[in-house]
Amino acid sequence: MSLTLLLAQYGYLAVLIGCMLEGETLLLLAGFAAHRGYLSFPLVIALAFIGGTLGDQFFFFIGRRYGPPLLSRFPRLATRAERAKKLIERYHSGLIVAVRFMYGLRIAGPLAIGMSGVSAWRFVAFNMLGAAIWAPLIGGIGFVFGETLQWLLHDIKHFELAGLGGLVVAAALLRLVHYLRARRRSDQRH
Repeated sequence: MSLTLLLAQYGYLAVLIGCMLEGETLLLLAGFAAHRGYLSFPLVIALAFIGGTLGDQFFFFIGRRYGPPLLSRFPRLATRAERAKKLIERYHSGLIVAVRFMYGLRIAGPLAIGMSGVSAWRFVAFNMLGAAIWAPLIGGIGFVFGETLQWLLHDIKHFELAGLGGLVVAAALLRLVHYLRARRRSDQRH
């Protein structure tokens, strides 16, 4: 099965489901695929907005309903939620918008916000604002990467898989660096 066929059959579904979780890498790849003409860029952004909004809403309501028992079962998630809780106390609205940009807080953040006193309607409004910023920004970075790569290489067809692989490797390295920094900070506190 070719990459083109895979993207055509499952690309939009992958964007929607992936963006319900931590979908930055997938959204970058979808933006790149949209540049190449495999996916529609406006549809990718719309699905990323919907998936990002629904995912955070789901975790908000899980936090509202099952927060403390859930955190007691997952101690690693509890430490992240505690970090988010401290931020919630200081920055209400800004945190709701920015939580999807904070590494390691994409799921724990909405859970912690759900356990706080933030009203559901306030979360909905600021969550949608955050998704409306996040989806075109991250998808656009993937699209611009494709444009830049095409400009540099002139004939991208020969280098398409290498470019896609490079984007995946770069995203994975970025995630690894963030993970190692967070772990180092966590180790220094204890």
